[in-house]
Amino acid sequence: MAKIHDDALAGFTKFDFHDGRWTRPVYRIGSGPAVIVIHEIPGLHPQVLQFARDVAAEGMTVFCPSLFGKPGKPASNGYVTATMLKLACVGREFAIWAGGRSSPIVDWLRALARKAHAECGGKGVGAVGMCFTGGFALAMMTEPSVVAPVLAEPSLPAGRKKGGELDVSPKELAVAKARMEAEDLSLIALRFEGDVLVPCARFQTLERELGARVEAITLPDAVAKQGTGRDPHSVLTIHLDRDDPAGETMKVHRKVLDFFKARTGA
Repeated sequence: MAKIHDDALAGFTKFDFHDGRWTRPVYRIGSGPAVIVIHEIPGLHPQVLQFARDVAAEGMTVFCPSLFGKPGKPASNGYVTATMLKLACVGREFAIWAGGRSSPIVDWLRALARKAHAECGGKGVGAVGMCFTGGFALAMMTEPSVVAPVLAEPSLPAGRKKGGELDVSPKELAVAKARMEAEDLSLIALRFEGDVLVPCARFQTLERELGARVEAITLPDAVAKQGTGRDPHSVLTIHLDRDDPAGETMKVHRKVLDFFKARTGA
């Protein structure tokens, strides 16, 4: 099993990044301006790593922090459930249930963005959060180097009554809005139509708050990769249908890569 994990991480170099309260491993690949790929539940699994390789192939340096789970371990229903239970019980770095504030680990991610930009140059840093971490890229915009945020199926805050809320504080949101106007920046948000973890109301909030600065893309469930054993959710990873290069999920994949290239100056 260890070899399977190692094979998934082939081509990446690893370093430990410490800032403030936490130290986390980060896996790096590629060259050029920086993009931070923040993995989904259950962890830095092979499909997330493949997306990172896709970004690197477009002329960018990708930083993949490992925030929970075992890097390289394949995703499974049992692994997902176990990770969710652990985070709900002991995940102090994450604000799972509360809207109107970001997770504490976002401070660490902002520091990683500063380091990445200092080392890699370019016009700024791209950042994509996925699922549990989906909203982190918006909160990271209080760091001036972050210029290309992508929110892939932003699932926090959790809970049916929190559907229209964002995991970002009013101050962070105000900074993001001001920067978007002053610097002519924008944001991409992605979800599948029937995804109960990412209610339509959350995208409506993004559109109400950010107006034309957000491109909110909702894909029909039918275009998701079939046979995964899960309802359509992970737009850029598990439910990305690579077998249909001209399909809707691959078009969105291309849009995100081009967004990162344009904004970072790759």
